[in-house]
Amino acid sequence: MAGPRRGKQEKGSAKGARILIVEARYYDDLADLLLAGAMKALEEEGAEIERISVPGSLEIPPAIAIAIEAAQRKRRPYDGVVALGCVIRGDTIHFEIVANESARGLMDISIARGVPIGNGIVTVNTEAQAFERARPEEMDKGGDAARAALALVHLKRQLAGQ
Repeated sequence: MAGPRRGKQEKGSAKGARILIVEARYYDDLADLLLAGAMKALEEEGAEIERISVPGSLEIPPAIAIAIEAAQRKRRPYDGVVALGCVIRGDTIHFEIVANESARGLMDISIARGVPIGNGIVTVNTEAQAFERARPEEMDKGGDAARAALALVHLKRQLAGQ
């Protein structure tokens, strides 16, 4: 199997960007690992970080929508968002509902509001797969989600001539 392709982002391209992290704390140990990877990636780029915690992955999209609206009212909009969570398959269709609806919600918000969102909601079959994907020294899906959001922030700034 081929490894992930992680392109180099231009350094400083997200300097000063206001990035919101919304993290689901359903699995605390996994959430800590995803958060560590995301924070490292954002800090390396000089982003300004705010964080919100929610109970589970299904609560991430509405929390993002609420936070975006509040930030706009305060005239301090977010430049991008990083969504972090984990959904592990069980014996019922609940896995599919949470995985599909959280991803759909993120995409709907991003497109409708023009806000870059990095999707770091890990969807796996086993807890072992979740830890492998969450650990920054392994697959670093939290860092990947942050880098994806930063790449879109950079693109948005480029297209706006900033």
